Amino acid sequence: MDIILNNASGVPIYEQIEEQIKGLMMTGELKAGDALPSMRLLAKELKISVITTKRAYEDLERDGYIETIVGKGSFAKAMNSELMKETMLFATQELMEKAVDKALMGKVSLEEMLEMLEIIYEEKKSN
Repeated sequence: MDIILNNASGVPIYEQIEEQIKGLMMTGELKAGDALPSMRLLAKELKISVITTKRAYEDLERDGYIETIVGKGSFAKAMNSELMKETMLFATQELMEKAVDKALMGKVSLEEMLEMLEIIYEEKKSN
């Protein structure tokens, strides 16, 4: 499982882990029943604290994305793809609202925002 952390993003590391695991589930790379790395192994691979991976796994379990079985590990749960998409749309909308607030403060036009969004989207899509 490839998780890439960005220390400069301003997003807490545990949230980056959560979002990337959700993304892997959305794309089908992580299927229902697939085992996740142990909290210790993931922490070691990412060179972060086990407390951080524990927080990410606890949040994912609370939100119904994974289940943890004592002595066996954590596993991806079957998810309703429509519900997952709706969750991602909501999160995207929240981030876009923040971006619009910044743009309005900086007097960035809608056309400039759309151009930036298109460039960023195409760059990310090709990665």
